[in-house]
Parts: sequence; C-alpha cells; structure tokens
Amino acid sequence: MQAASVIARRVVGLRGCTQVRCLTSVVKDSGLPDFNVVNEPLLSYLPGSAELQQLEAALQKHGATVAEVPIVIGDEEIRTDLVRYQPRPHDHKNPVAKFYHATPEIVQKAIDNSLSAREAWEKVPLSEKIDIFHRAADMMATKYRQDLNATTMLGQSKTVVQAEIDAAAELVDFLRFNAFFAKELTKYQPISEDASVTKNSMRLRGLEGFVAAVSPFNFTAIGGNLASAPTLMGNVVVWKPSDTAILSNYTAYRILREAGIPAGVINFVPADGPVYGDTVTASPELSVVNFTGSVPTFQHLWKQVGNNIARYRGFPRLIGECGGKNYHFVHPTADGATVAASTIRSAFEFGGQKCSACSRLYVPRSRWDEIRTLMLNIHKDVKIGDPTKKENFFGAVIDEKAFQRIKSYIDHAKNSPDLDIIAGGGCDDSTGYFIEPTIVVCKNPSDKIMQEEIFGPVLSVYVYEDGQEAATLDLIGRCPYGLTGAIYSQDQAFAEFALEKLKMTCGNFYVNDKSTGSIVGQQPFGGGRISGTNDKAGGPHYMLKFCSPQAIKETFVPLPHWKYPYME
Repeated sequence: MQAASVIARRVVGLRGCTQVRCLTSVVKDSGLPDFNVVNEPLLSYLPGSAELQQLEAALQKHGATVAEVPIVIGDEEIRTDLVRYQPRPHDHKNPVAKFYHATPEIVQKAIDNSLSAREAWEKVPLSEKIDIFHRAADMMATKYRQDLNATTMLGQSKTVVQAEIDAAAELVDFLRFNAFFAKELTKYQPISEDASVTKNSMRLRGLEGFVAAVSPFNFTAIGGNLASAPTLMGNVVVWKPSDTAILSNYTAYRILREAGIPAGVINFVPADGPVYGDTVTASPELSVVNFTGSVPTFQHLWKQVGNNIARYRGFPRLIGECGGKNYHFVHPTADGATVAASTIRSAFEFGGQKCSACSRLYVPRSRWDEIRTLMLNIHKDVKIGDPTKKENFFGAVIDEKAFQRIKSYIDHAKNSPDLDIIAGGGCDDSTGYFIEPTIVVCKNPSDKIMQEEIFGPVLSVYVYEDGQEAATLDLIGRCPYGLTGAIYSQDQAFAEFALEKLKMTCGNFYVNDKSTGSIVGQQPFGGGRISGTNDKAGGPHYMLKFCSPQAIKETFVPLPHWKYPYME
C-alpha cells in the first residue's frame, strides 16, 4: 500500500513540491453539532388524562366548523372557482374542510415560485435547516399535537390510537430522524492520503429544479414527510396533498411554515390529479417525483416522465410507494393466539387502509379450526363506527370510490363457489362509508381476492395442507406485489429457511409479528416489485435521493511536471 501511494503521488506530479503551498482549503467544515435521536413516545389517552382532555377540546374545535383551506404559493393564498369539500368518511354529509383545486396555470405558477426560492434556500446551512426541522418537530409534539390528531381523526376517520401513531408520533419521528440522517451523511469524507498536499472532500448539494410531492390520504405523516424531507437537503417542493386528507395536511404545512420554512420552499397546491401530473411532468425543471399512492397512478406518472425525457434539464428521480398484497404465513408450530390477535389487528386496523395491512393469510389445515375459532372470537367484539368513540376499533373507509371498490370484492366473494365469507360482509354507506371486517376463505389461492390489492377491511384465507409449507411459500412469491410479509413459526430451522425463501417477496419482513407497524428509524419502510422503488423512508438511505453529491479535490502544491517518471 505504501509503494502504491508513492507511485500515485508521483504520477500526478507532486515530486518534491511540498515546500510551496498554493491555497488553503476552500471547503469549510460543516460545523454541525452532534446529536442523537429517539422515537417520540406514544400517549395513552386513558380516562382523565391531560392528553385526552386536550384531544377532546381539539375535536370540538375542528368539528364545529368547516375549515377553509386555500392554495398557498409563496405567501399568497389563492382561491379558485373549483371548490371542493372534504367529507368526514364516517359522516359524509358533514364536511370538515372547504378547499380549492388549482388550474394548470396555478400549478405552473407554483413551480415558478418554488424555483425562484431554490437558490437562496439551497445556500442556507444544513445546521439552520436542521434547527427548523427540530423546531417543527417540537411544535408538532406539543403545541399542535392534538390539532394534528383531531384533524386526522375527523378527516380520515382514524381512531385516537391510529391518529396518535401517525399524525403525532410518526410525523415527529420523520422530522427528527431525517435531520439526524442528513447530519450523519455529512460525516463521510473521502480518503486524503496527505491532506497537507491534497485534500479530498464531499459536499451534498440540493438538486436543480423542483420536487413534485404527491401524498396519499392514509397517513398524515407520509404527506408531511414527502413534502418536507427534500427541503432538508436544499430542494424546493410543489406539494399536491390528497383531497381526502386536506385538513390534516394543511395543518402540518402551516406548522412547517411557522417553524421557519420560507415562503416558496414548499408550495401547497391541491389539484385534480391529471391537471397536476400533466403540468409537473411537462416542466423541464422537474427533478424528483416523490409519490405515495396507487400503482396505476405511479405507472402513469412514470410513463409521462419517459415520454418527456428529452425535454428535462436532467434525469428526474422517481420515488414511489404503491401499496401491497401483504401476507401472514402460519407454520404448524406457530403460537395460535399470537397469529389470531396480530392478524386481526393487521388486517382491520384503520379499515385495512394501511399500505402494509395483511390481506392474505396462509394457515395449515391442522391449525385452521383453532385459529379460525380464535379469530372469530375476537371478530365478534370488533365494533366499527364514529372513530372518536373509544369503543370503535375502526371507522369508515375513506370515500365513496373506495367503498364501491371494496364492496365489489365482497360481492365477488358472495357470488363465487370458491369463496366462503365466514365473518362480516356487510356494507352500509347511508351515513358513513362503513364496511364490516370481512374474512373470506378461498379454495383457489389464485383467485383475484388473493392477488389484487383491495385496500379495505377484507382478509382472504387459504388453508394449505400440512407438509406443503415449501410449496405454499412458492405460492406466496408469485404475487406481483412486494411490500410487507410475516411468518409465524416456533421452528428455528424453518424460520431461517423461510427468511431466504421469501427474500424477494417483500421489503419489510416480520417473524412472529404482524405485517404492519413499521417505526421510523427501526423498520425503514418500502417494498419492491410493483409495490414501489423501495427507497426506505425512515432510514438513512432515503435522504440521499434528494441530493447530488459533489466530490472536490484540492491540491496545495505546484504541479510543474508533465512527464511521468518512467519516461525519463
């Protein structure tokens, strides 16, 4: 290694020149203070607790009025003739927000405004950006915690625990952990064999252009993360929130602005999907599509980017998380009580509208009677209704479109000779979009109810024959999705075998635990196949998607030689 190092120095012409220095380093130390981070604790909301009283007051405040939510570009609030309302899914005649859709011209205005803010924001030191993120996280964890929870409960029909997990804890975690990971990324510096002669360094630049953030209804935290994470690395964002999560997303946006995100760095632009998508993908300045939503929508955006590839200043980065057809596989040695309880939770919490929700269960015939009984005993106690009432396990599905889609799969189950509904099956949209938690036993493991994403409270069960464990794992792997999965086994050798066998079937894999419940910093989230690009939000790799590293070499001595040593 020493000889190679000497040869390398001679090749670049450094022989005996160390006595005359050129410049001192133009690359300055980041000056970032070191800090650690822990996950935000969940509050319990027990009777008489301070947090329950604060939540009840917030529910009263946000439930008593219809909030008006404008388009926000820079510091300008814009209202158009394209008026829309966000209903409460569990009481759809009673909206929580009035908002406005942007026209193509307004979306373009948002792009132009963000681009005008980009250069100044990119120059803000990372330490100052981290301070803003810490300030926003602290405000969300304290002053505005119950506003985030209440707007999520009312607008997205989440129970208190589901709102607390999402709009409070996970959103706070995203801000704090993204700041931590950004800081940690700066610690890597390339090798400098002799920094007094040549210093090598790396800096993380923002991307030229703008980020198009398209967020879903099901997690307030995802909306806040998709819009804010790119800004930490110096980018600007045009954020299209979901129409069915407008109020909670606007609440998060306002907190980010109050914490110090400058005007134009994030522009808040509700819009019809095609209007927004057509406009952002037509812009030569598009740098990133940061997306969570359906497979067809992401495929369409990808196709639009491909069709427009020659017009862009660079190659836009496409980041997508698209849901899944997530599985629980039960080995004959599994603990039955764990299987039953965790599968009910995974399949039916938030009405099965989590990207990671279990929607297919594989059980050995020797254990089916036991596990079936255990699940049905839990199922009979599961209540649905107004999510603000503590006795309800989940509320309504998000809207009429979702209700009809989920109902169509239940109708299919009712009419197919290969499918048997053993629990639930009822649907009622007279007051809210309510669908009973439904369990369907399938004779045919290739039926569409076990292959297609339903995104609702429908669990499909396939009972496999004992001794066919390996063949059933093969069956699991034929699904086009690849987001989350779980195995339940007390057999160590089989668990290790399944870990390898199912390696490519999901991005988040669980052993003796449910397929839902990933925590920022603990189980970075994302999957492959048509479930997405697996960029692992909540982990250190995610932040690299939003920066363009620059390698810098500085030489401090003259380089007068043009001949190589062997030439003399």
